[in-house]
Amino acid sequence: MTKERVIERIKDKGIVAVVRAENSVKAFDIVEKCIAGGIDAIELTFSVPYAHHVIEDLSKKYGDEIVLGAGTVLDSETARIALLSGAQYIVSPHFNPEVTKLCNRYRTASMAGVLTITEAVTAMEAGVDVLKLFPGDLSGPRFIKDIKGPLPWVQIMPTGGVDADNVGEWIKAGAVAVGAGSCLTKGDITANAKAFIENIKAARM
Repeated sequence: MTKERVIERIKDKGIVAVVRAENSVKAFDIVEKCIAGGIDAIELTFSVPYAHHVIEDLSKKYGDEIVLGAGTVLDSETARIALLSGAQYIVSPHFNPEVTKLCNRYRTASMAGVLTITEAVTAMEAGVDVLKLFPGDLSGPRFIKDIKGPLPWVQIMPTGGVDADNVGEWIKAGAVAVGAGSCLTKGDITANAKAFIENIKAARM
């Protein structure tokens, strides 16, 4: 799948499930429940033990049924391991030029964490595809509206502080998608996923 198609599919559904878990079994269970709820974009974080094996197993089982990414990628070495394991996009909590360079080398979609307009411009100039506003709860939806003044073409995906109740505010503010972690993966995950999907659709009408 091309990087353009990966980004298109993420934007189409409007949400990425950020999966963190104590072990690979729990991680796999969370992923399956997210898929059952309609979320097909998965970010398996490298805070999960043996994350590259989980990514490999998910890639083998689901193929292009899902858009599978690696999260909490702090360096280019981890990014390369993730790609070799089957990850289709790379997500970092910060901007690392070496990670972006590697993603561009292999034509892989990249998302890097930013919190200021300077960081946003720096990341875009390096070739980051989607800016991950992180942590989103420090700025709120207004940040997206403000940054789109001087940078109307920017693509932003907030993560942190996004839940099913406020996701519509983020979408209406201009987010191309959102990243959802604990608010999605606690309690009834499948029901939570369906609520996110419904509220994103409603916000886009």
